[in-house]
Amino acid sequence: MTRISVFLLPMLLVTVGAASLKAEGPDDRPRKPGQLSENDLGKVLEAISLKPTKTEKRYDFAFKTPIRGEEWKFSMSTVLSRDEESLWVMAWLDQVPRTSAEVPRTALLKLLAANDRLGNGKFFAYIPSNKRFVLQRVVANESMSARKLRDTLRDLAISVADEYPVWATANWNPKSTQVAADSASNRSVPQNPADPRRSNRIRASESASKFNNRSVN
Repeated sequence: MTRISVFLLPMLLVTVGAASLKAEGPDDRPRKPGQLSENDLGKVLEAISLKPTKTEKRYDFAFKTPIRGEEWKFSMSTVLSRDEESLWVMAWLDQVPRTSAEVPRTALLKLLAANDRLGNGKFFAYIPSNKRFVLQRVVANESMSARKLRDTLRDLAISVADEYPVWATANWNPKSTQVAADSASNRSVPQNPADPRRSNRIRASESASKFNNRSVN
């Protein structure tokens, strides 16, 4: 028995050591066909002519796409789940109003109703760290390609444009009734809410016959 133990102990240590090494990180795990790693995600974003900036594990970038014949620009982010089984795509929207008086109860109910309506892994969410709304989509991280990722980003962008009357906080504020009316009739440009020139750009776009360089941030 002593000889057998002496022989098996080194083999057991080698087996345990190999298992520990394999579990050190997600990059060492067997991957599904087309499953992206964190580094792969950055390379695919660059392959579709985007310029991502990496913040910890998240990639931030501007995404431009035509929607119904007009050019739109979106601030987006992508990040893999911790187990790298899912890919999260986010479109950054308005900041949450500072006072509760600017947030009608029906506004949040409409966002929840939109979550139920959107489907396909898409839903509105709130990011406490920067007090902004986002529209997110979660897709399985498998069989990914540059074309599939671009289609995913475009699908999210179209939903942001379609749901603008629901998430745009300018439509929530009773003081902005006129802006909301113009938005509903003209599909007004969702402007960068952090830009101090926003009010001037909205007035300029209201007088324009066609809106160019639409921006959502």
